[in-house]
Amino acid sequence: MEAQYRKLMDMLHTIVMRLDHLDQLTAEIAAMAARHEGYGVKPVHYLYVGDALLWTLEKGLGKDWTEEVALAWQESYATLTASMLEEA
Repeated sequence: MEAQYRKLMDMLHTIVMRLDHLDQLTAEIAAMAARHEGYGVKPVHYLYVGDALLWTLEKGLGKDWTEEVALAWQESYATLTASMLEEA
């Protein structure tokens, strides 16, 4: 589980840092989408994961979770999800 946690955090960091240049991550996103498809992940699962991620960030950030931060994370996750679904 520790390895999965590190992979998730590393990928989130990479994506956030390059969000305006996701085209630089095409190969990584395609590989991640293929892995997830192989695990049996369906498009609806991305919705559930997004809800869980946003909830976790909101609880973790507490008073620093502002409307602006929430919107930025929602848009970021939506962009990543669209890219992954397109690649899958």
